This record gives sequence, structure tokens and C-alpha cells, in this order.
Amino acid sequence: MTDNLLNKKELFLKKDKDNGQEEHVDRSQIVVFKLGGEEYAMMIDEIKEVVVTPNIAKIPLMPSYIKGVANVRGNILAVLDLEEKFGLMKEEKDKNKKNYILVVESDKYKMAILVQEVPNTLNILDSQIDNSPNVVIGEEGDKDFIKGLVRLENRLIILLDIFSIVSKDILQAGSEELSA
Repeated sequence: MTDNLLNKKELFLKKDKDNGQEEHVDRSQIVVFKLGGEEYAMMIDEIKEVVVTPNIAKIPLMPSYIKGVANVRGNILAVLDLEEKFGLMKEEKDKNKKNYILVVESDKYKMAILVQEVPNTLNILDSQIDNSPNVVIGEEGDKDFIKGLVRLENRLIILLDIFSIVSKDILQAGSEELSA
């Protein structure tokens, strides 16, 4: 899965049925997973790999949605539970069922996101992404963590910007420390 994760955008040629001309169509690959029974996604280039959840060491005085840290192939990663972060009702967990983490990486951050089942990869047209979800506004009028809504036939998938979620929390924690 690591080689496939490198290509976020693909350019496809589509023949126009009326005049036989070719036009470029932008497509993206997303990784879809469930949180609280709803479908969420991230761009494939934000996810380094999917692994079975390793042992998680709890760290004291962390926000409740940070479950601790885990060693994944020699890298120590913070493990985030987005169901708890977003206040979503958790699905009943089967103790015999394996849980997974999405290893997420950018230039600034390395972390892992808990998911209950193996995520799916979808190729979508960029035109299927509504980049201005005006109806989605958080408690503080903040919707920065949502990149858009993906519309597929009878499905609606929330496209997350995981790095803005983490950045905002780090900024809030820093300002709380300064005011203390």
C-alpha cells in the first residue's frame, strides 16, 4: 500500500461522447473509514500505512482523545481517537475483532488514527468534492478541519484535514500554557 499512497492526484483522459475529443479529468484517491457509524476520509497521500493496532502506552495528563503512544516500526507515534475528539457515539467493539491505525505523516507531524475496520481506497472525481460545506460549523464557528464533502450516489463522505485538527489543538495548548 505504501507505493500506491504516493499518488494523490491522477490525470485521466475522458472522451467527449458528442465530438470524440479528449479532455483531462482530475481524480483523487481517498481512504475511507468509519467513525461513529459515519464515513470519513483523508487524501491518500496523507496516510503512510495501515497497521494492526499495536500496544498503546498511556501518557498522563493528555487530552482524553489522545490514547497514548505506540511504537510502529521504530517510530513513536501519538495515537488519536477521533470518535472521542469529535464527540461521536462509539460503535460497539467486538473484542475478537482487530482494530487498526492509520499512520499519518506530514513534514511537521507523525501520528496514528484509530479505526475499527480496514479502510477502503476510492478513486473519485474532483468534481464530486464539495469544497464549501457551509452547513458544517463547529461550536466556535470553526470548520477548518473539514476539507469538503464527497458526494457519491447514495453516500456522503466527510473529507478531513487531519493536520488542521492537530495544529489547532497544539496552538490552543500553547496559548493555555502562556496564560497560566
